[in-house]
This record gives sequence, C-alpha cells and structure tokens, in this order.
Amino acid sequence: MHPRLIRIIDQIEDSDLRKKVRKLLLEPQIIVEGSVYSGMGFEISPAGLYKHHSYPGGLLDHTIATAELALSLAKIVKEIYHGSVDRDLVLSGIILHDVFKTLIYQSEKGYRYVNSDLGERLDHLSLITAELIRRNFPIDLVHIVCAHHGGQAGPTWPRTVEALICHLADQTDSQLNGEVLRAARQLVRRVIGEEIPLLSSEEAFNIVNEKTLHGLEGVQKAFSRIMKSRSPSGKTA
Repeated sequence: MHPRLIRIIDQIEDSDLRKKVRKLLLEPQIIVEGSVYSGMGFEISPAGLYKHHSYPGGLLDHTIATAELALSLAKIVKEIYHGSVDRDLVLSGIILHDVFKTLIYQSEKGYRYVNSDLGERLDHLSLITAELIRRNFPIDLVHIVCAHHGGQAGPTWPRTVEALICHLADQTDSQLNGEVLRAARQLVRRVIGEEIPLLSSEEAFNIVNEKTLHGLEGVQKAFSRIMKSRSPSGKTA
C-alpha cells in the first residue's frame, strides 16, 4: 500500500474501523454470481474515464487530495463554526468512496480507459454501498459513501455534516483536476494538433503554468519535455 495512503488510514483513531478500512483496501474485490472481481490495483487505477483523474495513479491522487480537503473543512467546522465532526467517519468515507473504481475501469491499448464488463452493468457507487453493508460497516459511513455524489448525481443527499464535508471535498477536487486537465488538453491540441494520451495532473499543471508564463511557446516546450520523459530512450518520440 502506498505510504501516502497509509498515513491517511493511520489517522483513523478507532482501531476496529481502521482495520476494516485497511482490509477492504488490501482486498478491493467483490463477488457477483459466484465470480470474484478484483480489477486494477488501487495505486495504478484512474478515478475517471476522461473528465478527471483519468490517468494511471489518478485514484490515489484523488483520494489523497480529497482527504486533505475534507480534513480542512472539518477543521473549519470545528474551529470557526464550533460544530461537531467525526473525523474517523470523514477519513473512512473519503478513503473508501471511490475504491471500486478499480473494478469498473480497464486500460485499452495502453492509451485510454474504458468500462470493464462489470462497469458496463454496475457503477462504483452501487458496488461499494452493497459491499460496505455486506461487511457490516457503520450505517453513518455507508451513508457518507452513498451520498458523496450529492442528490442530483447520486441516490441521496448528504444528511450529516460528515457526509456533506465528503461530498464537497470530492466535488471540489474533481472539478479542480478536471478543469486543469481540460485546459491542458485544449492547449496541446491548439499548438500540436493532437492530444497527449493519459495526460497526468502533474503534466497538465505544468502545461497550464507554462502557458501562463511563456504563452503558446511554453506549451510547445512543455509538450516536448513530457514526450521526452515518456520515451524509453529519453529522447523525444
């Protein structure tokens, strides 16, 4: 398990809940009609097909970033608004909210992601909700995960402070990442006439920053650096 993820899990104070969360992350699988689905590893899975975190390791980036946002929101609720927040539920909900993205996506030809056979029939939210109930997780945690898309895009609205925090953190990071990826793709198409396959967030931020500092010439240079770093020989492909 990635050290950054371990650091987040270790902040869960309830030892029983921490063990259950860790076990699910180490065994991110589900049984449907007697077949075991395990999918991609958490650390290499994307968190989306195209809109946000649609690159190897995107799920890990999204989970870590969303956890940091959620913890900041929880701190604001406690220190500024003097409200009560269960940090264990917030952390557990964030860690698990997208874990079954590993099951519903698969890599195609090494340059894009598509739905897996399971993903063509069931979404990650339905799968994780069912599995959390099967594994006897607390109902308040199941609600957080079930409500993380919000009522307009998911089955239920957040009805606890913890669920609202997780929903807002998830929405914020998804939008931040998605907008930067979109901008970077558009800039590269404008300058190069093509897209960079599986553009990562780090690469996207670099492209956008170069555009801010050096205009379209900066985009060209950023593109060249990215393609050089991807070439096995270290030379631009």
